[in-house]
Parts: sequence; C-alpha cells; structure tokens
Amino acid sequence: MTWLLLLATILSEVAATLALRGALDHPGLYVLVVLGYVLSFVLLAQVLRRGMGLGVAYGIWGASGVVLTAAASAALFGEVLTSLKIIGILLIAAGVVVVELGAQQARRRAAATAADAGEGERPRIGPGPVPIPVLDAAEAPSEEWWGGATGVGSRGEAELLRELEIHAIEHEPAGEEETR
Repeated sequence: MTWLLLLATILSEVAATLALRGALDHPGLYVLVVLGYVLSFVLLAQVLRRGMGLGVAYGIWGASGVVLTAAASAALFGEVLTSLKIIGILLIAAGVVVVELGAQQARRRAAATAADAGEGERPRIGPGPVPIPVLDAAEAPSEEWWGGATGVGSRGEAELLRELEIHAIEHEPAGEEETR
C-alpha cells in the first residue's frame, strides 16, 4: 500500500507540473496545478507515516518525477530529448535504484541489530527516548523529554509514547490489597 501511495504521489506531482506548462496557454489549468501539488504533498506525508524513510521516499519521488516529466513533456509539448538528456535520465533512474538498495541494506542491518539486542531490549541506533521515572498522575513529562522522543527520527514515536502513557495502568506494589 505504501508503494501505491508513493506512485500516486509521483503521478499527482507530474500531472501538476505538466498542467503548469499547459497553464501557460490555458490559465484554467492553474487549478489543477495547485490541486496536484497539494495532493502530492498530502500523499507524501501518508507515505512517510506508513514508515518509508524520508531519503528513500523523497529520492524516488523527485527522481521519478524528473524522469516522467521529461518523457511526458517530450510527448505532449514536443520538447526535444537529446542524447545528453537521455543519459541524465538514465543516471537519475540508476540513482533511484542505488538509493532503494541502500535502504534495503539499512533495514536488514536494523533487523539484525534488533535480533542481537536480546529479549526486551531496544536496539540503540542513535539518540532516542530517555527512560523516565514513574510520574505522579498530575505530573506530565517535560518538553525536553518529548523532544528527545523524536530524536531517532522515526515516524510518530512521540505520539506513540503519549498514547501509551495515556493508557498506562498503574500497578499496585506486590502484597498490598486494593482498598477501593
């Protein structure tokens, strides 16, 4: 599903860019330009929320957009594709492949690190959330702690931690009976 969203992101951006060229002759197309770019960014945000890395998503989005826009503008608007332009397009496509291969390698390494970390431990791949002591019900975590919660750069980590805190159950110390 994430890849389909990325494809829709790319296609909406390419359509908006082509509409921008067409709007020079037909000003009514500016509506499609705005809608296409807005949709593209909304879809890109969804791709990132679903866990695709920013470097991979943005790299594929941008590079694919350049390749598709160059090809479509040649077909639709008669722009010339010289041999130098074609070589550039091929280099961009090769760059996208290399970026994706690098992302796959990083995921495999992270999975291996997680497997080696041991039971119940979180692999430390960079600055991340710092454990905090048990808080009184009225005391909220400091903003400094929440800022650290997003230090890894993973999507929604701070939101997940807040959600867990909201639904956390206080455990009674062993041996005490409930007096409520």
